[in-house]
Amino acid sequence: MIHQMPSRKSFSAAILDWYDNHARRLPWRSLPGEQPDPYHVWLSEIMLQQTTVATVGPYFRKFLARWPSVTDMAKAPLDDILTAWAGLGYYARARNLHKCAITVAREHNGVFPDNMAGLLALPGIGPYTAAAISAIAFGKAETVVDGNIERIISRLYRIRTPLPTAKKEITELAAKLTPTERSGDYAQALMDIGAGICLPRNPKCSVCPVSPCCAAFAADDMENYPVKAPKKIKPMRRAVILWLQRPDGHVLMRRREEKGLLGGMMEFPSTDWVEETLETEAAVEHLLQGQSSNLLNDISVRKQVRHTFTHFHLELQPVAARLASPEKLELDGAVWIDPREFDNHALPTLMTKVVKAVLESQ
Repeated sequence: MIHQMPSRKSFSAAILDWYDNHARRLPWRSLPGEQPDPYHVWLSEIMLQQTTVATVGPYFRKFLARWPSVTDMAKAPLDDILTAWAGLGYYARARNLHKCAITVAREHNGVFPDNMAGLLALPGIGPYTAAAISAIAFGKAETVVDGNIERIISRLYRIRTPLPTAKKEITELAAKLTPTERSGDYAQALMDIGAGICLPRNPKCSVCPVSPCCAAFAADDMENYPVKAPKKIKPMRRAVILWLQRPDGHVLMRRREEKGLLGGMMEFPSTDWVEETLETEAAVEHLLQGQSSNLLNDISVRKQVRHTFTHFHLELQPVAARLASPEKLELDGAVWIDPREFDNHALPTLMTKVVKAVLESQ
């Protein structure tokens, strides 16, 4: 156990000194002496939610090349944003990204608010993202706490309260250490230390700038923190999904509703995602909206597709078929898309898995 908690001054000085020598070079970070661009900070923070730095890098560059400013993004159709976002997951972020861009462009003349209240009023921006933008882009002394910083603070004080209950306590303790100067650099330094030194497993305490004042390091039980509540078992949901082709090769697709998982993205028609086992033939009849399956030829069951969402696992059973008489089939909201044009549409990762499963088993 440590006998004395670090002071704000000594702790932040050690963190910032480390950052000046070891900061990561990331595409959204400004160089030393440069003023951070709030648009870059906002875009990167939204993309980095539940997503790794390595994954975000190419997407950030692609978005910035296509939409150099928030005003440019505001002018883009939502479908273009969703298509460019495909593969990043958590697609509600993309919809809120577009809504936020429109709000900033229309109500703030293309300039992001420089305070917490103004940022929190924008679509898709919660307390963490508002604090990160405020600190990094505008130099405000806001307390930024992401997963990496939670781990650092939990170990520093050996917080025994399990997450997520401990979040309030962690934030309060983190606030006591946040400096009034260079708060953006300080926040990014903690993120870097959490990502490269204070790792969940095998932390590199020997090179950590604040290990001398870390309670968990003193007790040699770093990997016990943060304490986490037992994980709930994720249920398995199932559905039948239809790959239906016309004689010209075009495939039937539809757009999901704006709200909910994969909102606004394109999908192949599927039954509802339920925990019960489905009978394939009845499911196909249901997807045809009461029309006879005699309209279909070459019906075949393909390799199952499995996917994991935050709260459940999903098992899809693709059924491939060819349409005998295209002019006789009428389905609400259906569109026919050439598979060669899939990259031009907003297909989530789940649907690209379906494409792969069907094409590989032809």
